[in-house]
Amino acid sequence: MAKYNDIDMSLWKQYDDIYTDTLWLIDKRDNSGAHSGAYHGNFVPQIPNQLFRRYTKKGDWILDPFMGSGTSLIEAQRLGRNAVGIELQESVAQEAYNRIKTESNKESRGTVCVGDSRDIDLSEIMKNEGINKFQFVIFHPPYWDIIKFSDNPNDISNSDTLESFLEKFGKIIDNTTQYLEKGRYCAVVIGDKYANSEIVPLGFHCMNLFLQRGLKMKAILVKNFEDTKGKSNQKAIWRYRALASDFYIFKHEYIFVFKKVK
Repeated sequence: MAKYNDIDMSLWKQYDDIYTDTLWLIDKRDNSGAHSGAYHGNFVPQIPNQLFRRYTKKGDWILDPFMGSGTSLIEAQRLGRNAVGIELQESVAQEAYNRIKTESNKESRGTVCVGDSRDIDLSEIMKNEGINKFQFVIFHPPYWDIIKFSDNPNDISNSDTLESFLEKFGKIIDNTTQYLEKGRYCAVVIGDKYANSEIVPLGFHCMNLFLQRGLKMKAILVKNFEDTKGKSNQKAIWRYRALASDFYIFKHEYIFVFKKVK
């Protein structure tokens, strides 16, 4: 059994629901229980579920610096993992907290904190929770300015330039991965952007931020997605636009997995 998960390799054939391929085809999002698809920009719960089962054990502590609607904390709770979620907007954090507590699990703890993940004092939060290190960090940042999540100037979705976005995200990586236990993992879920008639390879820009900080690349996963809220019921018009022009329609996003080795 690996030291970083609960998979019993003597029963490895029983884990056929755990992905081991780099292409993740998910038909529809899990909206069971406390999960909700109403929050614009949240990710499918199957992503944290798969990552937590592969890279964490029961009782481990997970950090989510972009908590949003609380998807990661709900999945951590269901799997018997502990989690801390950081959310910039107080109203969003309160709504997530109310949803998370409807599925309380006596075997796990979930903590919701309001603050800016660039400079929030995680050491104080960890001290209050009795945490020495986090065993996993999951990042699901805004895809730059594709969706504006608030009017707060500290919200990185309000970054004026790509350079500004990457600088702010880099500070969040620095402020969080310093508390990631050596030999453990983190992951970022991110997509690309199309602007000014060209692709902005946002995913690979973000990937490089982690590599520049000495984290070891362990996986490049590609996940499909179907209709977004902005393109709902517009398949025909987007296909027409693509055929009439020189671009392809985005149907994927990346999940990059890294290991802390320093």
